[in-house]
Amino acid sequence: MLPKILFLMNRDHTHIRPWRQVERRKSRKVMVGNVPVGGDAPITVQSMTNTLTKDAQATIAQIKAMEEAGVDIVRVSCPDEESSAALKEIVPAVSVPVVADIHFHYKRAIEAAENGAACLRINPGNIGSDERVREVVQAAKDHGCSMRIGVNAGSLEKDLLEKYAEPCPEAMVESAQRHIRILEDHDFFDFKISCKASDVFLAVAAYQQLADVCDYPLHVGVTEAGGLRTGTVKSAIGMGNLLWAGIGDTIRVSLSADPVEEVKAGFEILKALGLRHRGVNVISCPSCARQQFNVIETVQLLEERLAHITTPMTLSIIGCVVNGPGEALMTDIGLTGGGNGTHQIYLGGDKAHRLKEGDESVVDHIVKMVEEKAAEIELKNAA
Repeated sequence: MLPKILFLMNRDHTHIRPWRQVERRKSRKVMVGNVPVGGDAPITVQSMTNTLTKDAQATIAQIKAMEEAGVDIVRVSCPDEESSAALKEIVPAVSVPVVADIHFHYKRAIEAAENGAACLRINPGNIGSDERVREVVQAAKDHGCSMRIGVNAGSLEKDLLEKYAEPCPEAMVESAQRHIRILEDHDFFDFKISCKASDVFLAVAAYQQLADVCDYPLHVGVTEAGGLRTGTVKSAIGMGNLLWAGIGDTIRVSLSADPVEEVKAGFEILKALGLRHRGVNVISCPSCARQQFNVIETVQLLEERLAHITTPMTLSIIGCVVNGPGEALMTDIGLTGGGNGTHQIYLGGDKAHRLKEGDESVVDHIVKMVEEKAAEIELKNAA
């Protein structure tokens, strides 16, 4: 499924702007705390702490840093009783819902639900007897917890590996359906599903097949994607393909990096597809011999100085007049490099004024304009 491309004029009928409309897969809605996932809810961005969960203060500090970056949901690992107990301190101290990551031990799931987790990441088939599953489900119901079934190509059931000889989309989907049936048989339907692999092709194929056989919300990601650069590229390719096709209700970019970088990358992926807008979207040229100012340095400084802006806005920074005026037509604020150290500033696609180097720092001038524009937009939205 490919997105429809629509071309719409703005109100004054002078500027043509392209808007991409992705047709999302229809799924049921599940609540993770107070955050809706699936249905008509916005696609949410998740991350996971890498602190020791039992160190509540360190974990809280990391979650707050992710909140500053805009994270919607945060997952913490609960491998032992101390970790699940720490949720009693962590959950009230943060603003986003906390998901408890549980593997094998059903008591950790019950404790996490009792101690404030909004969701349990657990594979019901891996926690033992039907009675244990029943106890976990009952704890989730009693405490308003949703769940996530988390299938991973690296930890498929032994019988499925024997049946299919290797991890493959069919084996992953069969595993997911097996866990789905267990929860449904216990009259529990408030769950979402992930079907992750570190191989981009495998992950995409598994999610495509899973999307066809159920209507539960899908948590999308390429697991163990790698370091900051490699992992972001792999995630953008895999998740981008799925999101473009309308598959995905919540996402996590898995990086061997600061979790804050996962959040930033997640929003950038959604922003690139027009699925979510947060902060300043900078359109800039790679620079060449035609540039009339140092584009690369300017953009680096602007990204740092504008990181605090959450208002959706577009900013074009182009080094010369070849593409600058055209890009400025489609952005809220634009800067086009001109000769003799004099550059053109655009507002809403129209020429606003010229900026001569030496009068004021280009970066300072643009930051001031963006902040004023953000304040104007927020005031208008509040009215």
